[in-house]
Amino acid sequence: MNTSPSPIQSSLAASASIAPGLAAGFQTPEPHPSPQSSGPNHLEEISVVIPAMNEEASLAELHERITQVCAEQNVRVQIVFVDDGSTDQTWEKMVELCGTASNHSHSTCALRLRRNFGKAAALSAGFSVARGVIVFTMDADLQDDPTEIPRFLEKIQGGLDVVSGWKQTRHDPWHKVLPSRVFNALVSSLTGVRLHDHNCGFKAYRREVLSEVDLYGERHRFIPVLASARGFRVGEIVVQHHARQHGVSKYGVSRLVKGFLDLLSIHLVTGYGRRPLHLIGTAGLLCFAVGSVGMTYLSVKWVWSRMGDGEVLHLHSTAIFYYCILAVLLGAQCVLAGLLAELVISVAAARDRREAMNSSVSSLLAPTNSADGSPLVPNASGYSISDWAGLAESNQPSPSSPDADSTGPIHDA
Repeated sequence: MNTSPSPIQSSLAASASIAPGLAAGFQTPEPHPSPQSSGPNHLEEISVVIPAMNEEASLAELHERITQVCAEQNVRVQIVFVDDGSTDQTWEKMVELCGTASNHSHSTCALRLRRNFGKAAALSAGFSVARGVIVFTMDADLQDDPTEIPRFLEKIQGGLDVVSGWKQTRHDPWHKVLPSRVFNALVSSLTGVRLHDHNCGFKAYRREVLSEVDLYGERHRFIPVLASARGFRVGEIVVQHHARQHGVSKYGVSRLVKGFLDLLSIHLVTGYGRRPLHLIGTAGLLCFAVGSVGMTYLSVKWVWSRMGDGEVLHLHSTAIFYYCILAVLLGAQCVLAGLLAELVISVAAARDRREAMNSSVSSLLAPTNSADGSPLVPNASGYSISDWAGLAESNQPSPSSPDADSTGPIHDA
C-alpha cells in the first residue's frame, strides 16, 4: 500500500489540529485523539452522508465508487446512508451494503426515517452519527461524481471551512436550470455569500461547522450562508454533473416557493438575528415619520382653511387622514415589537453565556457517537428514526438496546 501522504490525509491532519474557539456564545470543543490513532499506517476518517428516497438502483454503484476513491487516497471513509421514507427496496439495499462493508479502509451504516421528512431532516440524522473530521454530503442519484472528493479536501487544506460544488455544466431540463440560476442569484445578492450553485448537494464541511448550524425546514440549501454568518470561510469548486441514470427527480415546482420563503428567513436570521430592532424599528420609524408628517400637514391645512374665505377642510371626509392615522399606529407597533424582540434576544444571549460557562462540565456527560469522544451534532429537524444498520460495527451502541445486533430499532430523535 502506498504510504506517502495524500492530499486527503494532509487536509484531515490540518482539521484535527484546530484550536478551540468561541463563536456567538458557543464553545467549540477541542478534538480528542482517537484511541485508534496510534501507528504510522492509521487512516484518518472522513464521513459521507447520503440521503436517499427511492434510489435502490444507484446505491451499490455509488458505494463502490466512494470506497474506491478513498482507497486510492489511503483514507478511511464512513458512508452514512439515510432512507428518507422510500417505498421501494432502498432500505433493504442499504442494509445489504452495511453487511458487506466494514474493514480497515471503510465502514457503512444506515438510518431509516419513519416517513419522508425532507432532505434537511435526513441530513441532520446522518450528521448525528457521522464521526469524520470532514463531512461530505452527496445525492444518491449518481449525478455527483465521487472522484471529486480529493479536490474538495485540497480546498479545505487551503484554509476553507465549507466547500460547495458548482455544477457549471448541468444535465437537467431547462425548467429546472433556469429557476435554479435565478434563485442562486437572489441568494448571493441578499446574503453576500457569492456562490454560483447554492442548490448543489455535493458539499464538504469541517465537523465544527455542522455543530454550530441549526438545520431544519428546507435550510440544507443555506448551510454555507449560515456558516458564513458564523464566521466560517466558504468557497466553491467546479464539479462534474452527470445525467440521471435511474429513477426520477424528487423535487417539483413547490420547492421554488419554499426556497424563496426560506431565503427571506435566512436573510432575517443572518442579517438581523442579534439586532431585530434595527430592522423592525427602522420600518416602524419610517411609518411613524410618514404618518406624523401627513398629520401635521392636514392639521395646518385644517386651521388655514378656517382662517380664510375658501372651502373649509373636513378631516373626516379626507381619506389621507385615515391613512396617516394608520401609519402612525403601525409605526408605534413596529417599534414596540422591535423592543420586545430585543428583550427576547438579550434573554437568549444570557442563557447562551451560561451554557458556554458550563460547557466544559456538560461535555463530559454528553452522549458520544464514536470512541474518540466527539459529541453528537444537535438535532433540530424533528425527524424520527425507525431502524438502523451498521452502527454496531462502528463502535456505536444502539440507543434502544445495548445488546442489539448490527440492525434494529432506534428511539425517536
